[in-house]
Amino acid sequence: MLGLLYLWLEYRANIWLWAVSIIMPVVHSSLYYEKGLYADFGMELYYIIIAFYGFYCWKWSKRKKDVKSELPITHYNKFHVLMSIVTWLVLWGFIYWILVSFTDSKVPILDSFTTSLSAVAMWALAKKYVEQWLLWFVVDAACFGLYLYKGIPFTAGLYGFYTIIAVFGYIKWKKMAAVASQAAS
Repeated sequence: MLGLLYLWLEYRANIWLWAVSIIMPVVHSSLYYEKGLYADFGMELYYIIIAFYGFYCWKWSKRKKDVKSELPITHYNKFHVLMSIVTWLVLWGFIYWILVSFTDSKVPILDSFTTSLSAVAMWALAKKYVEQWLLWFVVDAACFGLYLYKGIPFTAGLYGFYTIIAVFGYIKWKKMAAVASQAAS
């Protein structure tokens, strides 16, 4: 239920998604640890930290100093694309190394893939970039398969639903960004 509430708030670009994203990691962390998804388990701490950061960005961080409204939805620029790819690849390699070196993970490649890409996607969400939905589409689709494989069908179904919503979220946020861009002009 928390996941659905979070997704609804994210879809609507509602700042209260950050409050829900502080509660959700507590619920998910025990499930991920039990199923041997150690990177996902560790990611939950990051989610709590980025939730505070995201709330701060949405509430007080502005792209233009003279704008008094909330942070607008915008697009990645070329630098963000490059830095997101580099960050994702470095994180993927580092998390993979941790999983194979220090855990008994049976799915280190996919667990580190989804965890590292989730870290980048959460940052993009905190900055209100439309492209965060594209990142979530990939993460959610991969998690759907991973959680089916690990025997967590309800969570897999939730991520299957997230995958579909990511498409609609991208379309909605793209329109919202266009409106915000026109209003700023």
